[in-house]
Amino acid sequence: MHRFFVCALAIGLSLTIAAQAEAKDAAFVTPEASKAFLILPAPPADDSDVTKSELAELHRIAATRTPAETAQAKEDDVNETIFLFKTVFGDGFTPEKLPVTAAFGKRVKGDEGINTAPAKDGFHRIRPYNLDKTLTPICKTTTKDNSYPSGHTTSGYLLALTLIDMVPEQREAILARADNYGHDRLVCGVHYPSDLVASRLVAYTMHALMSVNPDYIRELAPARAELRQSLGLSVAN
Repeated sequence: MHRFFVCALAIGLSLTIAAQAEAKDAAFVTPEASKAFLILPAPPADDSDVTKSELAELHRIAATRTPAETAQAKEDDVNETIFLFKTVFGDGFTPEKLPVTAAFGKRVKGDEGINTAPAKDGFHRIRPYNLDKTLTPICKTTTKDNSYPSGHTTSGYLLALTLIDMVPEQREAILARADNYGHDRLVCGVHYPSDLVASRLVAYTMHALMSVNPDYIRELAPARAELRQSLGLSVAN
């Protein structure tokens, strides 16, 4: 009985480890392909004039942010799904009504953390509120030095570019929402402006690689058809 229990425990542990390893696998773009740490310029030094200017900008934003901006930033802080673009597509843009789109968006977003990690770990940039203790962040904080690039902002642009593949008619509105989503990281007080610039570069690089991946192309088709049909748009376009 004891031997059976030990064997069962070992098998269960092996399956758990295998599942965790599989969960960390990239769906469409590997970090070896995107090379985030290699393609990004080093962030401004902590004591540089650029960083001082960025900190001053964060203080200005904190001093002038409105209740509505604060609420939106906090909402965006906890939403890294494709449905952050509900403001573009309306109330019907929900995971309940668009399950295929939801599943596809989750796989696209899943590649963000895998691909930004080498740069976050490599550049080891201290968060602005940890460098300047007088800042008053309003969103989730961390003690890790992983500010550059912004994961949220990378996700926002990556999902935006994916949605443009699906509904190019809404390109400008989609990109405007991605811009706003990134800016909310400044409203939160948790990133520097230069973090956002780096994030856009990583997101566009990742999307360029995704767009020629056969798996991405194959999974895009049914999600695109589902979303376009829900919006009353031609699936053939």
